[in-house]
Amino acid sequence: MNTYSLAGMRDIVIFSLDEPRYALPLSSVERVVRIVEITPLPKAPEIVMGVINMQGQVIPVINVRRRFRLPEREIRLEDQLIIAKTPRRLAALIVDSVSGVHRLKEQELVLAGQELPYAGYIAGVVKLEQGLFLICDLGRFLSLEEEKSLDTALSESSR
Repeated sequence: MNTYSLAGMRDIVIFSLDEPRYALPLSSVERVVRIVEITPLPKAPEIVMGVINMQGQVIPVINVRRRFRLPEREIRLEDQLIIAKTPRRLAALIVDSVSGVHRLKEQELVLAGQELPYAGYIAGVVKLEQGLFLICDLGRFLSLEEEKSLDTALSESSR
């Protein structure tokens, strides 16, 4: 079961990681910012690169490439962070670029297939003129075990 109700989704934020293109529901995106220094977070789950401080709030930074099993690469100055709401917390997703917001038409949205190795993290697929875009399900980005590990790492770092 997907965290997002795809039927009610109207606007998506489109971003890329190398060639694959992805999207998030606009309703889950707080803002998009340029990459900033990431502070390592000991004992965090493998997909958490560290944390950033955004206006006094400590936000974990998720390595989306690692979650989707894409080739790793060094962070570049032109990379961006999508600050997004998961069901439990704010998270920052490192992406190559954000191309903007797209208003969906009903016929553009299809459910995700199970043939992708990371299909559990995808809520659906959008078929646009530019190609297919995978809609990420932020509610499933971190497993329950990863959430607990992240909570522990965050609480230990604030001591």
